Amino acid sequence: MPELPEVEVVRHGLEPAVTGARIDAVEVLDERSLRRHVGPSEDFIERLTGATLLGAVRRGKFLWLPIAGPSVLGAEPPQEALVAHLGMSGQVLLRDVDAEASALTRVRFALTHPVHGPLRVDFVDQRIFGSMAIDGLLPTPDGAAAGYGMPLASIPSQVAHIARDPLDPAFDERLYRRRLAAKRTTVKRALLDQTLISGIGNIYADEALWAARVHYDQPTETLSARKSGELLAEVRTVLRRALVEGGTSFDAQYVNVNGASGYFSHSLRAYGQQGTPCARCGRLIVREQFMNRGSHFCPRCQRIR
Repeated sequence: MPELPEVEVVRHGLEPAVTGARIDAVEVLDERSLRRHVGPSEDFIERLTGATLLGAVRRGKFLWLPIAGPSVLGAEPPQEALVAHLGMSGQVLLRDVDAEASALTRVRFALTHPVHGPLRVDFVDQRIFGSMAIDGLLPTPDGAAAGYGMPLASIPSQVAHIARDPLDPAFDERLYRRRLAAKRTTVKRALLDQTLISGIGNIYADEALWAARVHYDQPTETLSARKSGELLAEVRTVLRRALVEGGTSFDAQYVNVNGASGYFSHSLRAYGQQGTPCARCGRLIVREQFMNRGSHFCPRCQRIR
């Protein structure tokens, strides 16, 4: 599943192309991709056609494009947004208007940008676990910008339960540490809990835990304040490094808006490295079953304390 770096790469690529663009036409090629939308596909099409996109915003693994009717652009704050969740294999791709569409395209948008002219946005999803929906915007409880990309202090109702991510300027580190210490769970489960801290999935959890020398099954209540701070610092470091390298791509599913792959997979120290020597101590990295997926760690460096 795309995690924070992969979704941020998509948001960053979309932003200049969609900000100020008018939606001229919408095609829904597979209604299963609208499962989160309240209403039929006809409602989705009618409400978006002629609307203007105001930007691209991300919180954790969620992406949304605030929208305004064509007659109210700049007159009042947006009340709705086009929300996209990439699921396991979703892609949001920028295309020339005449480009051939993938057979896996589920929703297609024809746009006109005031500077770049006509373009197309395709929502492609092989497994159809991703989704698109029009959703109402709610004010953020803390009054800060809802996510990265716009100063807008309103968030889609479908995303309101998602915690801020560790790269968000409004991320409350003290609140996060208190909630982490109060949880009766294990460290990796806590990192994957999007209501506690968002944007982290299996890949970057394994990488941060390896860097901080913390076992994935370490009980959260046993983490010292120092070690908790070290782990959060490593989470941020790993996410920033992945952003620089365009995210992690293992196959053609994880790409940016132009279809290009990220290169962080070449920098992985734990995830997917089972059977190779630990870069720190030389012991072989192992993989253990965890929550219907795998956890990768060094049994020497990452012991349960």
